[in-house]
Amino acid sequence: MNKKKVYSTWFLVPALTIFLVFFIIPMVTSLFFSLTVWDLKSFTFCGLDNFKTFFGERSLSISVRNTLIYAFMTSGLKVVIAFFIALFLTSKIRTKNFLRALVFFPNLVSAVAIGIVFKALMHPSKGLINAALEAIGIAGPNWLGDTNLALFSVIAVDVWKGVSISTVIFIAGITSIDSSYYEAASIDGATRWQTIRHIVMPLVRTSTNTIITLSLIGGLRCFDLIWAMTKGGPGFATDVLSSVVYKQYASGFYGLSTAGNVIMFILIAIIAFPLQRFLNRREVYN
Repeated sequence: MNKKKVYSTWFLVPALTIFLVFFIIPMVTSLFFSLTVWDLKSFTFCGLDNFKTFFGERSLSISVRNTLIYAFMTSGLKVVIAFFIALFLTSKIRTKNFLRALVFFPNLVSAVAIGIVFKALMHPSKGLINAALEAIGIAGPNWLGDTNLALFSVIAVDVWKGVSISTVIFIAGITSIDSSYYEAASIDGATRWQTIRHIVMPLVRTSTNTIITLSLIGGLRCFDLIWAMTKGGPGFATDVLSSVVYKQYASGFYGLSTAGNVIMFILIAIIAFPLQRFLNRREVYN
């Protein structure tokens, strides 16, 4: 019996080795170097000074606020918009297969490419968006140059790109609902909205939870789209944790950038794990 246990345990060794090498060791190493001032040759222990500097300077601490705004807004908007698009694409329309392909298209393009395209579209004087607004007599704003508007402009682009995969997840959830639920609702005289509220929404909660979790974590660690569109500007208006980490590392402040990585990891952990437990308790199984 003991030999069988030992034999089966060996199957865990490859997975545990990969987990140790690519997760545990880098995590412990990052935590150590976040407490130091280091370069590629040597290091000096400085305690919590990197974290004090990070939260003490407005240019760095503002990235935490921007990260939270970005993550929660993109996650919430993707859930709401994708749900209603999925409802439409699972209804009895002739062109739904074509429309599903059209909705999914943004997910096939890289975030960097989308960022470059929308940066051109949102140009204050040469961009197509402002040109279209001007044609109907509206003066378009400086989408990416206004410190009060830039972050929300990037959020809108992120939602446009990310709503596609969220819609696909919702479509899978809606189509998996047993038709007997709809038949019972019809017999009881339920309206379309009552059917959506009391049948569809509870039974796609698993899909909703998946989208919330994935989009929230993706928003907390987003970098490529923001960097392609604004590089964290104007000023620090669109700086998020990942862009600040990159800037500090590129400037040679390796200890400070490592501290930023640790802060990002802790932030994701304290939000994602409790949220996942809460969402799992609310699931309704079909």
